[in-house]
Amino acid sequence: MNTDQFLVKSELKHIDTASFTWQTPSNIALVKYWGKSNPQISKNASISFTLNNCHTITTIDFSKKQNSELVSEFNRTVDFDLFFEGKQKEEFKPKIAEFFRRVEEYCPYIFDYKMTINSENSFPHSSGIASSASGLSAIAMCLMSLEKEINADLSADFINKKASFLARLGSGSASRSIEGPLVVWGKHPAIEGSSDLFGIQFPYKVHSVFENYQDAILLVDEGEKQVSSTIGHNLMHNHPFAESRFLQANENLAKMAKILQEGDIKSFVNLVESEALTLHAMMLTSNPYFILMKPNTLEIINKIWEYRQENNSNICFTLDAGANVHVLFPESEKLNVLQFIDSQLSKFCQKNHYICDTVGFGAKKL
Repeated sequence: MNTDQFLVKSELKHIDTASFTWQTPSNIALVKYWGKSNPQISKNASISFTLNNCHTITTIDFSKKQNSELVSEFNRTVDFDLFFEGKQKEEFKPKIAEFFRRVEEYCPYIFDYKMTINSENSFPHSSGIASSASGLSAIAMCLMSLEKEINADLSADFINKKASFLARLGSGSASRSIEGPLVVWGKHPAIEGSSDLFGIQFPYKVHSVFENYQDAILLVDEGEKQVSSTIGHNLMHNHPFAESRFLQANENLAKMAKILQEGDIKSFVNLVESEALTLHAMMLTSNPYFILMKPNTLEIINKIWEYRQENNSNICFTLDAGANVHVLFPESEKLNVLQFIDSQLSKFCQKNHYICDTVGFGAKKL
């Protein structure tokens, strides 16, 4: 794997202060990854819809340190303050500090600046919507904006590729939040240009039935997950079904690539739901085992199945690593499905809370 392409090789321009704001989305995987090796390499390829309304907005203010070039490379630290939704969040800093440690080889300029990070989500933090994906991709885009200012030769394509590469070092799914509407992360023979190092846009023409696809996120549980995704991924190392699962996921991605091009929506429904349940089956069969679904998660799934059968609908569900349910459906069914959600499903959500979303196109500079 050639990571040298992401090293800073040019002379960097001197800038005293800079500030950048990016809005980057969460994403929802259709074919999941669960299990990874260092440094943040997935055990199987995955593909996701980029979301639009579920996003993080992050501003980073950069101030050049005095005499930063005199600091020994053995005594350098990344200096940053972190504010989340207006409040200083010391408990979030270790994860961000670890991210900076992982990217410092590729972004050595971060030692030269004091950073003030202000971030906010459009959705509840740590509740099964991929907040690490949107949050770390936003930081990565801010870093690349600074790199562009001090190295003007960078192309837009390279910026997106390196941002995805950097974001991946913080959160694997964050590699899929730079672009959209469909992004593949992980080397796969059926996907031209795919890489373990960064996400790429799905490179083939997608059937019109999947354009402007809808995702209503039913917030069954807005609290923090009992078991983090990091712990869950680590439990795949000695999982009895791990190797079979990795093989299955790669086979499913090849099937999904064909489905998306041909518009076989019935097969799409079947594969997406199977992937969601398989993800949670890996949690149920790990050691120690755990359950992230809640009783209302299952109530919603059964209601979706009933509705689909009674109305010959193409509605389906998927799940991330949490209790919340993503209800996916084509735009042509939007009116009827939203009425169904409001009248039948919202009662299973915490405070009747759900988010109406649609597929989006990735990061936006504000």
